[in-house]
Amino acid sequence: MNIFVLLKQTFDTEEKIVIENGKISDDGVKYVMNPYDEYAVEEALLQRDQHGGKITVVGVGPDRTAEALRTALAMGADEAVLINHDGAEADEYTISRLLAAYLGQQSYDLILGGNFSVDSGGGQVAVRVARLLDIPHTSSITKLTINGQQAMVQRDAEGDTETLEVALPAVFTAQQGLNEPRYPSLPGIMKAKKKPFQQLASSELGLNGSDTEAKTTRVSLSLPPQRQAGRILQGDYAQQAVELVHLLRTEAKLI
Repeated sequence: MNIFVLLKQTFDTEEKIVIENGKISDDGVKYVMNPYDEYAVEEALLQRDQHGGKITVVGVGPDRTAEALRTALAMGADEAVLINHDGAEADEYTISRLLAAYLGQQSYDLILGGNFSVDSGGGQVAVRVARLLDIPHTSSITKLTINGQQAMVQRDAEGDTETLEVALPAVFTAQQGLNEPRYPSLPGIMKAKKKPFQQLASSELGLNGSDTEAKTTRVSLSLPPQRQAGRILQGDYAQQAVELVHLLRTEAKLI
């Protein structure tokens, strides 16, 4: 079984967000593998151990993205591919086009990714990749069972659980609860240094700048307003209701 995992490198979730000149500052910031992608890597390892095959982790980004890919190799993935995209503006359209161009040249049975990334929270890339490759897709899975060319999955559906049967090849995105990701071991970290690691440019995928030009533009970025202390309304219920409506209209601007 040929398994591919889509990886993204994101800010460490413990990092403090600092905005300078309308952009997020990354000075001294620690980057990690997107936490939801860890579930995808772990599921790939479990499926490979059960059915055999090879796991290739694929990421798009600048050179530092190699750190996240090497973490996946240390967890047990077999190979890694970094599609270089540094400097130019990129959105979900850009990333999905690059990934689909690479995957379209490969033989794949199963493609896994995180449900969404903790930085942008878009959850679009895997869906777009599936559409570009014209294969089935199921998001937010919490259980995956493969039997031959059929996959039985359970997915989180806003508090409920759906069970679906999907023909392979297909794309699945991992929700929290799918598994418990392992930590890279010291032997795994040492072995990762010797595993195949390929770097590609978009031109090597048959794409040029116009093919991957971002389709969206961020016009502004700001932190949410600082939270204020709560207020206790005085008077009886009727007086409190009047005061609450007044505050919602004049201060909160919600009505």
